[in-house]
Amino acid sequence: MEWDSLRLLFEGFEGLGDEPEILAMMAIGCVLLYLGIARKFEPLLLVGIGFGILVANLPLHEFVNPGGDGEATGVLYYFRHYLVDTEIIPLLIFLGLGAMTDFEPMLNYPYTILLGAAAQLGVFVALMGAVAWGFGLNEAASIGIVGGADGPTTIYLATKLSPDILGQVAVAAYSYMALVPVIQPPIIRLLTTRKERLTRMPYAPRKASRIAKILFPIVVAIVGGILVPRAAPLFGMFAFGNLMRECLVVERLSATAQNALMNIVVIILGITVGSTMTAEVFLQLSTIKIFVLGCFAFAAATAGGVLLGKVMYWVSGHKVNPVIGAAGVSAVPMSARVAQKEVQREDPDNFVLMHAMGPNVAGVIGTAVAAGVLLALVPGMMD
Repeated sequence: MEWDSLRLLFEGFEGLGDEPEILAMMAIGCVLLYLGIARKFEPLLLVGIGFGILVANLPLHEFVNPGGDGEATGVLYYFRHYLVDTEIIPLLIFLGLGAMTDFEPMLNYPYTILLGAAAQLGVFVALMGAVAWGFGLNEAASIGIVGGADGPTTIYLATKLSPDILGQVAVAAYSYMALVPVIQPPIIRLLTTRKERLTRMPYAPRKASRIAKILFPIVVAIVGGILVPRAAPLFGMFAFGNLMRECLVVERLSATAQNALMNIVVIILGITVGSTMTAEVFLQLSTIKIFVLGCFAFAAATAGGVLLGKVMYWVSGHKVNPVIGAAGVSAVPMSARVAQKEVQREDPDNFVLMHAMGPNVAGVIGTAVAAGVLLALVPGMMD
């Protein structure tokens, strides 16, 4: 009896001996923590995801133990089952993002909506690549949406279509969002000439009226919900958050959505997504394929935006700098800053940031549309 009691003190070491692969997962968790803390790559998510990987792969898996006969014991299991799988957390993040997003640059220059749409090329190119590489259509759709550079949308779609690879696609999405300053510049330089990058775009905002700013989220919610009903929850929560921001009569609620609420859901989302990455799920060849396809999706999305930017450059008589098309990848505001930096490499006095913010915020809507299209088409094609 005493020996049995004593063994309980060493269960963790026995578990480590039974599952040595968890050491590899802990190393991966430490790498993500390093990227988030030391390199400041998407720290709000990568710190939580990295720590979630560590605790989920502890021996005996007490943090994520679903239990038996309905008696779950793992707190992170509850987080995933009741908050992520039910889509509550992703949708609350969209509420916060809507409250944090200023659509004025896009409203001042409506043509930038097309650049945000063009960047969704990466979603469908990566989807076809995933199918060609042997993934099922549901998994391919979840991998393809990584190209939209929108973490909450990726999680929302994966939860509905392929929950088994939720951890892989979520980590791929947020990892590549953090690497936007590394991935995008070579593609921008490859697809544009120095003359094109030198194009100046004076910013003369027409100051969208308050009525226009209030009507915009209402129109987005209604039109988006009618055209792409499968994505209506995404459009609705995002639009509601933006309406709170722009109506100027619920400042306290808007501030809560932008700060306290957003911080709470990001904490839960990060550690919960990390907890899905246990050794038996993550240490597979398919995971490597997902990360390769995710990088390809980002590259294709950047190329799609830049190529349409080049078309606009010629159609406008050399008045549109094609570099702003790269900001159609909806990593707000990182991809817009990358576009600004690439332009200033050629001309330090050239400022296109506000123009780039137009396709940047349009990309958020574009990714939601792409997700809605996939949710509508993919299940039907599987039947």
